[in-house]
Amino acid sequence: MQAADSTCHACDVTDEIRESDTRRARLWRFAESRHVPLRAILAFVGVVVLAYLAGKLVDRLRGVLLLFVVAGFIALLLNPVVVTLQRGLRRRGLAVTLVALLSVAAFAGLAVAFGYPLINGLSHLADYLPNAVTTAEHGKGWFGKLVTKYHLQQWVTKNAPKLVVYGKDLAAPALSLGEGAASIAFELFTIFVLVVLLLLEGPRLRRGLLGLMRPSRAARFMLVASEVNRSVTGFMLGDFATSVIAGLVVLVTLLALGVQFPFLWALWVALVDFLPMIGGALAGIPVVLFAAAHSVWPAGIVTLVVFLVYTQVENHVLNPVIMSRTVKISPLLVLVAILVGASIGSWIGGLFGGFVAALLAIPVAGAMQVIVREVWQATASPAERAANGTAQAPAGALQEATDVVEPEVAGSAAAPAAGSATLTD
Repeated sequence: MQAADSTCHACDVTDEIRESDTRRARLWRFAESRHVPLRAILAFVGVVVLAYLAGKLVDRLRGVLLLFVVAGFIALLLNPVVVTLQRGLRRRGLAVTLVALLSVAAFAGLAVAFGYPLINGLSHLADYLPNAVTTAEHGKGWFGKLVTKYHLQQWVTKNAPKLVVYGKDLAAPALSLGEGAASIAFELFTIFVLVVLLLLEGPRLRRGLLGLMRPSRAARFMLVASEVNRSVTGFMLGDFATSVIAGLVVLVTLLALGVQFPFLWALWVALVDFLPMIGGALAGIPVVLFAAAHSVWPAGIVTLVVFLVYTQVENHVLNPVIMSRTVKISPLLVLVAILVGASIGSWIGGLFGGFVAALLAIPVAGAMQVIVREVWQATASPAERAANGTAQAPAGALQEATDVVEPEVAGSAAAPAAGSATLTD
């Protein structure tokens, strides 16, 4: 027995000697003898290489990442509707199907509402432009009088053939936009499929993620996630309400003034007004110009006054009232988030990416504000928590969330297959 122990000890010593004599061990010892932090240098080089490869991968997949971000954001907004319907239908699949059908119907309605006036306007412009050029050359009509007043007859005569050809090209826009329309249709279909899959598999993914954590950490994660969800959905619902009000105000104003395409311009204002702070100005400029082209007085002046008044009412009355229960974000943070988000989005996905990133900038800033606050409170000392009065309330909420997480995680581990029929949010 003693001989066997001696043999094992000798084997261990031999292994240690062999390991200490490897090239790597000799390299470490040589670097330490020369006071060279070789391990730190190699770790830094590895981090730089991994960051470079990750950046190249993101740049390669930026289109796909943009689609995933848009789909995830839409799924986050539609999830409360799915949960509400699920309580009555008792099946999440049916609730997701109904929400998907309603979303497709709403999108089709918006496409028709935008597409028909746009195509109709292009057709009218294509028919009107050659006659307008002819009358302008002879100094007739309001455009001809304008040309005569500012001495533009020579320019009109020189560019008349180009204007006529341009008008004919407008009559067949589908030939030049066919490829782009097919690409947009494919991207929209991809987003739709991703949204449906995220709504169906979201609860299962959440339970799987919570199952990998300790109950206390899972409860903390649920608290932060629920607060982020409330902040994002609350902000977007409030923004949706103000956008609808802005569209209705523009619709009533243009109908009263007799301006053409009032429904189209109302939808334009409602969609662009989603952009916080700058959306109203971006939406109002083309509407005011179009109304002024109809008639400077009263259409142009009245539309301008309505936009100025409504912008002040929205910023100082509607936003504080409608968004009083959402996360409070300073105007400086809002502006910085929009500028940074639009810049990153335009780099990733061009004009569409910039618009989407500017739209998502404020909810992301609100979510980061919640996460930073939770991390700050979690790393505070007990004395600091007691001084700020944040020690008791989170503890009670954390215990309540722990009581919810433990049976949920246990149920998902015991019956993962049966749980898909009775998913709960």
